[in-house]
Amino acid sequence: MTAPGTPGAPGTADGGQGPGRSPGLPTLSRQLAEWSAGLRHADLPGRIEEYATSQVISHLAVLRASLAHPLGRKLVGAFGTPLVADPCQAAQVMAALSSCLYYEDSMYAGHVTHASVGVPLAFRRVQRLNGRALLTAVVAANECAARVTAACALGPLRGQGSSYTQLVGAVAARLHGARAPAGLWTNAWGLALATPPWPLRRALLGSEAKVLSAATPVRTALDACDAAAAGLRGAEDILEHPGGLLAKFADVPSPEAVTAGLGTRWHTETLTFKLNPAGAYVDAAVDCAAQLHTRLSREDLHDIEQIVVSAARLTIAMDRDAAPYVDRDRSAIMALNVSVAYNVATALTTGSVLPADLAAPATADRLRWSLADRVRLEYDPGLSREVLRGTAPLGEALRQAGENGRRWLVAVMGEGITATADIAGPPSTTFQKADKTVGARLRITLRDGRVLTASCGRPKGAAGPATRHGHRELVRAKLASSGTSTEVINGLDRLASLTARQVDALVTRALSEPLPGAEARPASFR
Repeated sequence: MTAPGTPGAPGTADGGQGPGRSPGLPTLSRQLAEWSAGLRHADLPGRIEEYATSQVISHLAVLRASLAHPLGRKLVGAFGTPLVADPCQAAQVMAALSSCLYYEDSMYAGHVTHASVGVPLAFRRVQRLNGRALLTAVVAANECAARVTAACALGPLRGQGSSYTQLVGAVAARLHGARAPAGLWTNAWGLALATPPWPLRRALLGSEAKVLSAATPVRTALDACDAAAAGLRGAEDILEHPGGLLAKFADVPSPEAVTAGLGTRWHTETLTFKLNPAGAYVDAAVDCAAQLHTRLSREDLHDIEQIVVSAARLTIAMDRDAAPYVDRDRSAIMALNVSVAYNVATALTTGSVLPADLAAPATADRLRWSLADRVRLEYDPGLSREVLRGTAPLGEALRQAGENGRRWLVAVMGEGITATADIAGPPSTTFQKADKTVGARLRITLRDGRVLTASCGRPKGAAGPATRHGHRELVRAKLASSGTSTEVINGLDRLASLTARQVDALVTRALSEPLPGAEARPASFR
């Protein structure tokens, strides 16, 4: 009998060849699995190891922030703590915690860290991962999850809505740590991706169900690993088959993105480190508001007549999606995360946006809601063009897709922006100069006639030159803000040099040190 996934095999269209594979070539999942399964620490450039180390530090900060939040406490009540003995359960609760505040890092393409960092952390003891092994598993999972997500980037789901990202990443993270052969990877992916989630916007924005958008696929992927190890077979051509993932989740599939530049085109260095628990398209407006906070007195805040936020189309679209679900202190967290008005008002009032701003008493603060009512969004085509020039969230995907990408952009954003967008040229051969430029401008008019303005072309922490050179300082501060001791933070700085026992002890301590209370944020100005 011909093996499934080979040319001419039963159940494969086009004589076994899907749209992303030339005759005689291995399947996309086979190529990706063989490279990833063979990835070793010695293969990682120094800068990639540094990125992955910062990614682990940042992720621990996210977990701690969520554990201190009321929603995180509900999750612990439902699923247990991140320190439970069962690694599958630990990975599930970590994924739920890391997704609940919109505080996790992202890359081109996707919010991969729920799986790519959470799973190695959860399996660190069972798999006896030393620092180098843990970091290599993180990078392997990053590369697999981000590449598959990039291949589907021009489609109806992006960001946290692309839950299939976690299916790919969790399989890669667990099996790399287990040193599993490539054949086990392809079967596990084939099984995990057989029933990929399709989140519903109403639930994500209007309830607390978003916490399951990463936790459920992570658990499904880990179950698929167990099933594959027991001998169950998955469809090896699950990515490129006409009835496979790319065909169902991408309007314009880019199958070549799955394997392009393996070992040279590192998606890990496209990381954007989240410094605000808010939507990525809101961050620049928050940075603008934080700038103006220092120039405003409490009396000034009451005298503001109008707040105009000039933004890109993606920012306005996300805010519009959330608007029906924003109901002051009764709002679901995700609706607050992506509301430009709430986050700008919060930063104007307090100088920042913190996890505590997503809980009472902050969410009942009358002053910030009064300011939110005065916020108006204004479309800026120039900012939209800058978004498309960047690597993330869409620029690289559009270049990868060529003319098909341009046609997709016309359908989504209209002829006007597409005609002037700088999306020409071949896809990048390296991501060493990756960037993410989702900017904003803020204009505040006060009753006495004063007009205050601020602008931000690239939010702090976003992929770009400043982040490339300073990401470690950013994530150290992020973890410190969660109440983590300097000793733990310094230990994580040396993660690559730690033994398996030291890694386990340090991660355990990072997740068990005293947490700051969610009530630490005062409700009003200063």
